[in-house]
Amino acid sequence: QVKLVESGGGLVQAGDSLRLSCAASGRAFVDYAMGWFRQAPGKEREFVATVAWSGSKYYEDSVKGRFAISRDNTKNTVSLQMNSLKPEDTAVYYCAVTHSPPGWRIGLRAAEYDHWGQGTQVTVSS
Repeated sequence: QVKLVESGGGLVQAGDSLRLSCAASGRAFVDYAMGWFRQAPGKEREFVATVAWSGSKYYEDSVKGRFAISRDNTKNTVSLQMNSLKPEDTAVYYCAVTHSPPGWRIGLRAAEYDHWGQGTQVTVSS
């Protein structure tokens, strides 16, 4: 079975950086998109970034230029480098994967992702 394990969350000050990592296991992830979502208290889970097997990357507008997603297909890992963090970035961050073959529109909604990690807390103080 697919298992996703996130790491790297923590408490930082505004303007600091954090790097989240996610290790995926349980199958081959060829033609899978690997993404990051976040959920703040009282809010719905929202898309942050995703990267296709091909390497194409997509970002939510509020994180463009600050966050960078990357994946290592040899290790089945996906990372999220978060720079210039803001208090509004505070949330539980989740790693997720979904089958996304070439030619398919890559998923940008939580409902389109099949497997999820347990989440890691990111808190940004002002």
